[in-house]
Amino acid sequence: MDLTAFQALASPPGRRVLAAATALGAHPDTLISTATALRRDHPPDLVAAALTQVRLRTAARARFGPDADRMFFTPDGLEQATRPVVAAHRAGRFAAAGAGRVTDLGCGIGGDLVALARAGMSVHGVDRDPLTVAVARANADALGLAGQVRVEPGDVREVNLTGVPAAFCDPARRSGGRRVFDPAGYSPPFDFLPRVAAAVPLTGAKVAPGIPHDLVPTGTEAEWVSVAGEVKEAALWWGALATTRRRATLLPSGATMTDSGGGAPPVGPVGRWLYEPDGAVIRAHLVGELAAEIGGWLLDRTIAYLSIDTPVSTPFARGYEVTDVMPFSLKRLRTLLRARGVGSVTVKKRGSAVDPDVLRRGLRLSGDEHATVVLTRVAAAPTVLLCRPA
Repeated sequence: MDLTAFQALASPPGRRVLAAATALGAHPDTLISTATALRRDHPPDLVAAALTQVRLRTAARARFGPDADRMFFTPDGLEQATRPVVAAHRAGRFAAAGAGRVTDLGCGIGGDLVALARAGMSVHGVDRDPLTVAVARANADALGLAGQVRVEPGDVREVNLTGVPAAFCDPARRSGGRRVFDPAGYSPPFDFLPRVAAAVPLTGAKVAPGIPHDLVPTGTEAEWVSVAGEVKEAALWWGALATTRRRATLLPSGATMTDSGGGAPPVGPVGRWLYEPDGAVIRAHLVGELAAEIGGWLLDRTIAYLSIDTPVSTPFARGYEVTDVMPFSLKRLRTLLRARGVGSVTVKKRGSAVDPDVLRRGLRLSGDEHATVVLTRVAAAPTVLLCRPA
């Protein structure tokens, strides 16, 4: 979809076609009949744009909830858009720091714009793609935020930041449909972010979760965010927004852990309980802090599994009761699981070269029970832990 097609879709006649397409649906099984029915009364190009938008809205519901049915999307924009729960968390940090006005550099289709405006701030969005700008404007209008949001096309590197109190940067991390993992390949490049921070008192930036720790500038806070246990994003914070060196935040609970500067956790044998730290804790290199908090130890200095003898409650890790510990042996594991009537397993692994799918096929199990099999190393030795969730 190009800008002309979107402008037609966003016009009153286009919205009527979109409403009709929504009512008929764009399921693959009925797509041809729906398109045929709409083309009797509407231009084919407009019908195609409307059906594409219906499919994108359907896909967006898992991420944007009810807002998806009012918003507009592009395929790339939906793929790169910040999840609302993450955007709301970041907007809350800006609001708590007293940012009444934020410049959103690389605003995309408006995921962060919307969250910042909903948190009570006025927002100036800039994006280099005219179509993306039009979509962001339409989304702000559709969600009743047009009075707080101004969006314009432009090169974010040329925006005058004089007097700007707060800025959020979201560099593009895709090129040619592929993810860009090297921060130097961001658009704009990574070195643009510290330049913004030098000019703007309150600055935040979205970066990939895999950002190397040694790339984080001195005096900058790095925050890794997981949603429902899955690491989704990382952000860098400058100025008054930087309150620690490293942070792990779990959403939707909002639980957060920061680095204490403590040493490496101890290493010991397998205890009664195994704890698997949340991915954000691992990415933030805060396993030592978690170990100190729960009184746990590592099974191997290089692997992020913690063990303790008495169960604890923590939002930062998932606990498993260890029922059996053995050196890795497919034959011994198969015999034990069959003896217990286990017919299905959840396989977790860290520090093991065993392919979980190959293991499942090799076990050839049948039965009604379920077990969690952990493949790891204990004191450098390949080990199997048989567990059940706490």
